[in-house]
Amino acid sequence: MRSRIRSTLLIALGISIGVIISISQGGLAERNAGNNDTTEPQQADGAHDLPLDELRTFVEILNRVKQGYVENVSDQDLLESGIRGMLDGLDPHSAFLDKEEFKEISISTSGKFGGLGIEVQLQNSFVRVVAPIDDTPASKAGIQAGDLIVRIDDTAVKGMSLMDAVKQMRGDPGSEVTLTVLRDGRDKPFQVTLERAIIRVKSVKSRMLDPGYGYVRITQFSSQTGDSLDRALDKLQTNANDELKGIVLDLRNNPGGVLSAAVDVADSFIHSGGIVSIRGRAANTDQQFDADPGDLLDGAPIVVLVNEGSASASEIVAGALQDDNRAVIMGKRTFGKGSVQTIIPLQNGSALKLTTARYYTPSGRSIQAEGIDPDVHIQEVNVTAAKSNGVTPFSEADLAGALTNDTDAETDSDDTEALPPLSAAEKTEQQDNNKLAESDYALYEALNLLKGLHILRAR
Repeated sequence: MRSRIRSTLLIALGISIGVIISISQGGLAERNAGNNDTTEPQQADGAHDLPLDELRTFVEILNRVKQGYVENVSDQDLLESGIRGMLDGLDPHSAFLDKEEFKEISISTSGKFGGLGIEVQLQNSFVRVVAPIDDTPASKAGIQAGDLIVRIDDTAVKGMSLMDAVKQMRGDPGSEVTLTVLRDGRDKPFQVTLERAIIRVKSVKSRMLDPGYGYVRITQFSSQTGDSLDRALDKLQTNANDELKGIVLDLRNNPGGVLSAAVDVADSFIHSGGIVSIRGRAANTDQQFDADPGDLLDGAPIVVLVNEGSASASEIVAGALQDDNRAVIMGKRTFGKGSVQTIIPLQNGSALKLTTARYYTPSGRSIQAEGIDPDVHIQEVNVTAAKSNGVTPFSEADLAGALTNDTDAETDSDDTEALPPLSAAEKTEQQDNNKLAESDYALYEALNLLKGLHILRAR
């Protein structure tokens, strides 16, 4: 009798869990394109047609575990594990967030949080690095996009949930953690020891590359990124004496962030039209984001640098600028994270992160699993300066009996004038360009392309 009552209660509990998962329990967290929050999902048609046979099987298994498992496990732990397993089976991004995890994911969108400074996801039971964040322990230690983390300290990652792996990597600032990493091009795993730190993300950095040509690096999209970009562009305009000829917008290894920040960044350069649309199964999921009139660069050319570590919000910006023909996208195909996650707070303080929709560029392209294909492909290569062989270059003018140039009326027909020597500023610029080619070849090529675009525009 007690067993039948227990089974009935568990079936009712299972039904309640299904209803709780289907219905939002109040409000949404901030929109986030790394944890891409959008709209509250509605209960789908037919959601009340509960699969009773499967629910009975669930209850039977729960009873078997309670009675026969080698150790005693609480009902709460079993049910939470069941919920986590259900969401883990949907896709790599849906997840159950307990109170602590929900708090941490809210903090991560504000631009200040603890850890190593890497965006990760599960791949084939291992933790894959989507991108390291600039100026964090991970980037300083040489962690790269695409690395597979197979061991955290002495614990194997295989079989862990993503949340458990993240918890293992987090810890007190100043403490150390050793990651065992697999990387393409290396025959065997290697270890990297990192010191944990409070991660304070400066999402926008800027500087002048050459006179008139600016550089803007967005490391991550946080709630302050739009305002920070405006200030950076104002500073570049001032440094260029209000004659900014164009910018390189660097989104490489940018794992995403807040959706509204991505919309703000794209809107800064697009005069009108669409930026991104969101389409899902629920009726109120669909959204369209359009640009407000105005372009902070007044049409000056833009080259956007992307790579395989550019994900989510980065892909929204790159796709919008590409479809609008506002910028040339340069680099490697992006990560392809084009799904939308809605954060749904639950009554007990935990939350549900559920994939509810997909992102589409203004032309209707889906970003999901495709990414953004650059207009100009370029590989990351190491460049070293060629050593001089001591031979002085020569030209037509050096040949015996060469004709003189007759276009300059002030130059005697039997006299030639050597080119003036480079000024100190020109020599410095040439040296800086050589250093840029050696330190960041992709950026060097982007600058050259930007100069070409400016010349074409001026003509």
